[in-house]
Amino acid sequence: MSAEQNKAIVRQAYDAINRNDLDALDEMVASDITDHDPAPGQGPGLEGVKDYFSSLHAAFPGFRMDVEDMIAEGDKVVARVTGSGGTHQGEFMGIAPTGNRVTFRGIDILRVTDGKVVEHWGRFDDLGFLQQLGAVEQPAG
Repeated sequence: MSAEQNKAIVRQAYDAINRNDLDALDEMVASDITDHDPAPGQGPGLEGVKDYFSSLHAAFPGFRMDVEDMIAEGDKVVARVTGSGGTHQGEFMGIAPTGNRVTFRGIDILRVTDGKVVEHWGRFDDLGFLQQLGAVEQPAG
């Protein structure tokens, strides 16, 4: 598949996440996807990915991931994304609802084979996210 086709697959996956249509991910993500940077407590494979995003949507109604930039070469797609739109209304990773709105940024690297995402690497501003929830104090100064 071309780099442009791989980008289209990844964009469809983000669109499904934003619609909270996680079963649609079956079309774009391999059932045995390897997530090299899973969230704490995230299970393996596609079911683990679905469970994680389901918990995000439950805790942050209105949550979405907006693609700011997308670059592809060969079988890899890199996306700079912003997660936002959610108000913390449900427990998330042991953190009680705060009513705070959160915005966080990150980078996803995805490998696509035969029309499906088969590997993921990601780096997000976890510290900033936890500070917005009040789970970690911001440094003075």
